[in-house]
Amino acid sequence: MQFSEYQGQTILVTGAASGIGLAQVQAFLAQGANVIAIDRQPQPAELVSTATLNYQVADVCDELALVAAIKAGVAELGQPTIVCNTAGKLDAYRPTLDTSLTQWQSILATDLTSQFIVTNTVLPAMLKAKHGVFVNMASIAGLVAGGGGAAYTAAKHAIIGYTKQLDLDYAAQGIRANCIAPGAIDTPMNAADFAGDAKMAKWVASETPAKRWAQPSEVADLTLFLASKHADYIHGTVTPIDGGWLEK
Repeated sequence: MQFSEYQGQTILVTGAASGIGLAQVQAFLAQGANVIAIDRQPQPAELVSTATLNYQVADVCDELALVAAIKAGVAELGQPTIVCNTAGKLDAYRPTLDTSLTQWQSILATDLTSQFIVTNTVLPAMLKAKHGVFVNMASIAGLVAGGGGAAYTAAKHAIIGYTKQLDLDYAAQGIRANCIAPGAIDTPMNAADFAGDAKMAKWVASETPAKRWAQPSEVADLTLFLASKHADYIHGTVTPIDGGWLEK
């Protein structure tokens, strides 16, 4: 899959050290883009330092650190035209009575509020340029219950609402915002499902119509399309990539 339009563009990706975020960084770099990659973890071995990659270590829950990381990346590679708000974490499927306020706030800070901070940091420059694309990471847990616990499900539902409102408010000014809603993706975030005899992972695959887990690269490929000019008339939508989980 080749998109020559990405050559020379600057892309911002959060959650860039592993899983879907790492796959997105690799996909855009392979297309000739410049990438500002942000994660609280150090630069992974899979990402080789080049002039087109600016890797920033910052916790997306820390507003000052996150904004500083974005500004440092922009200073080197320029303003991003595309943002992938991918950073996120699970909540161990805790129901509300098993969720402390601290745990609730931590999940929302990572999964939801970080997207708000990133968006408000880069949006003014996008509006000035009259062009900008957001690909926000939701989940099937943003559409149905059961994909996470109380906090994760609430955060992912909120991301979808936030994305729709973002697009509605700024579409006429050249901004486009959409969500991706992954199902079972084989990433480090889901490592617990594969622990031991992988009983949970096998059950998830058996309950998925496609009978398998997806690879992060498949979500990255979808990202390349949604962020491209080919998807220019797609606004405020949620695109599942779930092997048919939601069709049941």
